[in-house]
Amino acid sequence: MMASSSSYNSPCAACKFLRRKCLSGCIFAPYFPPQDPQKFINVHKIFGASNVGKLLNEVLPHQREDAVNSLAYEAEARVRDPVYGSVGVISFLQRQVDRLQKDLDSANADLIRYRRNTTPSSRLSSIQLPPYVYHNNVNNRPWNCHYPSNNSRGGGGDGGGSGGI
Repeated sequence: MMASSSSYNSPCAACKFLRRKCLSGCIFAPYFPPQDPQKFINVHKIFGASNVGKLLNEVLPHQREDAVNSLAYEAEARVRDPVYGSVGVISFLQRQVDRLQKDLDSANADLIRYRRNTTPSSRLSSIQLPPYVYHNNVNNRPWNCHYPSNNSRGGGGDGGGSGGI
């Protein structure tokens, strides 16, 4: 929590905006520093300086910072969306959570379906191997099929044999 801005000879954002002298016991000074005037301007525009001052006087000192942060958040949301304010943000986020939950449910259903349809024996039968219809006569290997060779290049040859035509 900041000390009163009057010790720095600079009024807090509230007193500066309201064009009044910032006294040492200013209720606004710890929460509305002169470096962030927009925070107070938004709060004042939505709630009014008098109402905010009354509210801060009624709230326990250790809860004031949270109260000001809540007021500032709601005020900024109201400035951006005058009709819905923070409720609009909450609704948007709730719709996003609902959509993501549906996506997750769908993915889980797909996963269950996949697990049910693939038993250990059906996994092996589901592997598609290419049919080798044409074989050469020498090594009984398919044409155009490259097998790893034992040479140092590691390239595909025909296994060291003369399996060509």
